Amino acid sequence: MSWETVKLGDIATCIQPGPFGSQLHNSDYSESGTPIIMPKDMIDGKISHSNLIFVGEEHTKRLCRHQVHAGNLMVARKGDVRKCVFITENEEGWMTGSDCLKVALNEGTCYPRFIYYQLRSPFIGRWLEKISIGATMPSINTGLLSSIELVLPTLKEQKQIADILSAYDALIENNQKQIKLLEEAAQRLYKEWFVNLRFPGHENTKIVDGVPEGWERKRLVDIADVVMGQSPKSEFYNQEKKGLPFHQGVGSYGSRFVVDDVYSSSVTRIAEAGSILFSVRAPVGRLNFTKNKIIIGRGLAAINHKEKCQSFLFYMLKEQFFKDDILGNGSIFASISKDELLNQKFVIPHDKLMRKFDVIVSEIDCKIACADNQIQLLTQARDRLLPKLMSGEVEV
Repeated sequence: MSWETVKLGDIATCIQPGPFGSQLHNSDYSESGTPIIMPKDMIDGKISHSNLIFVGEEHTKRLCRHQVHAGNLMVARKGDVRKCVFITENEEGWMTGSDCLKVALNEGTCYPRFIYYQLRSPFIGRWLEKISIGATMPSINTGLLSSIELVLPTLKEQKQIADILSAYDALIENNQKQIKLLEEAAQRLYKEWFVNLRFPGHENTKIVDGVPEGWERKRLVDIADVVMGQSPKSEFYNQEKKGLPFHQGVGSYGSRFVVDDVYSSSVTRIAEAGSILFSVRAPVGRLNFTKNKIIIGRGLAAINHKEKCQSFLFYMLKEQFFKDDILGNGSIFASISKDELLNQKFVIPHDKLMRKFDVIVSEIDCKIACADNQIQLLTQARDRLLPKLMSGEVEV
């Protein structure tokens, strides 16, 4: 099989960064308008539509050359330079952020989604990291990105390969949507019972001092055990699975469980399997679970309900910390201490009602865990197949 080797610059009609500081200032941002795509919004090959920043119509017209269109690609210019996303119709007309590079392709020569998958391959990712500039903050420019060498089969083969990989992504996305719907259902039930007070038997329950009879106002320390993280020295980190998985954050935004990819051979602060992970440094208040026994770094706390009602505890915390940095202090970035976390106050129902909720919602959480497991298996299968398709080892 003879595939042509080309440089990205040869098949692109445009590779350019977003507007720099002299063209767009922080004061130009607004609460609505045209979204600007930043590296933080580029998650798992897609654009996250949460926590976006915007510019008004005036700036959109002035900087229209920086707008993106369906079929364009976007690569992070700074930080994790392996990040690459495919622009869909859902992001049509959005703006390129200053720390991103927009890539428009000649669709008469190449199939954009095929090029997207090739840029996300481990080989290209390692090459981008190797050629990036800067020890503190890796970065690439238009020249470096243009020089990337790619393989180019026929357009028909490009589309066939992209369609195979897209089928995996579609299944992954369906499972992600299922997780989102299940979590929303559980959170709605929590709000219905414990915020709106329409719990089973509420019609016959008296309100005493502002809360249903038998309920109490308690601090987190009264109902849960909390372990604060403490990072080991960097010399103990590895990716060879020596020691225990190590985490400093809750993982990708919107991901249900943390993914074990970094390990530490120095055992410090431990979170047991099934612990709720809570970010105590910016962004404060993000939540997740761990599937395995792990080591947690300074940015995390591991929280466990004293009566093993983890599902109730998770949705209780999620109701209170419904967005980032609701509480926290610090001159550089938000953070909270262990005492501040332990002293957070909640209205706690009586044990029977709490356990009833936990039984119902733990079944939902089991379905979420199954869907998450499917995502991991599909992701692993896709990532194993990708280099084989790109190299021609597996024919289409």
